[in-house]
Amino acid sequence: MAISAKLVKELREKTGAGMMDCKKALSETDGDLDKALDYLREKGISKAAKKADRVAAEGLVGVKSEGNAAAIVEINSETDFVARNESFQALVDDIASHILQIRPADLDELNESELNGRKVQDVVTEAVSKIGEKLTLRRFAVAEKGEGDAFGEYLHMGGRIGVLTVVEGTTDKDVAKDVAMHAAALNPKYVSKDQVSSEELEYEREVLKQQAINEGKPEKIVDKMVEGRMRKYLEEICIVDQPFVKDSEQTVEEFLKSKGGILKDFTRFEVGEGIEKKEENFADEVLDQVNR
Repeated sequence: MAISAKLVKELREKTGAGMMDCKKALSETDGDLDKALDYLREKGISKAAKKADRVAAEGLVGVKSEGNAAAIVEINSETDFVARNESFQALVDDIASHILQIRPADLDELNESELNGRKVQDVVTEAVSKIGEKLTLRRFAVAEKGEGDAFGEYLHMGGRIGVLTVVEGTTDKDVAKDVAMHAAALNPKYVSKDQVSSEELEYEREVLKQQAINEGKPEKIVDKMVEGRMRKYLEEICIVDQPFVKDSEQTVEEFLKSKGGILKDFTRFEVGEGIEKKEENFADEVLDQVNR
């Protein structure tokens, strides 16, 4: 039967579910509003939709590799209580394995793909209903390596920070993992200065120049000072130029060279970075959990 826009709107207002979910629910129940409500509840969609405006800035990062492919993924939850939940941890693990198998191009393709006969977005929605918090499949990355190369996989603080490195020229996983640990600790932005855009370099150069002028430095030495500070800036943001955390007498690049390796790439995810978190005190957080 034809489903009117008015009926879809009414169901949306009652449940907070998306338009397509409401239309499907009404189609499946021959336009019966009450049955459509039950349908959405059974699917966990109604409960999940009501949580959609909450902030999910906690969660976990998962890293997995198999053969010459590896994947890293971040899934967010509202509280770190859920991040320690076995069901949530299993969800992260399952989706990381799924990413590794299908290697999607983006989040849309991942969400539309099928995991154990269900769309990934539906799997996450059902997990929201079971776990009781908003969950967000936020981001992922897939990496590949050659036969003579190595992946470095590292999870810090049980998955608060996850790093995946690709090191060429050696099959020593421990070497690649050491670099991953370094990235977790120092949070570099790039592999090398070759990856830094000319726009970013020019912007930073102008900022440093203005700083030197504001410090009252003579104009004739400002440019020289700026170039010196630029070198230091690049050392701070480029991993291969940073002093290696396990041996500050050598850079990461020098460490890898001594092992016959070269860093091809790395991905570092820190849970919730860039997400504006809602401030709550501990007592309110516990009370919120009890009342759910």
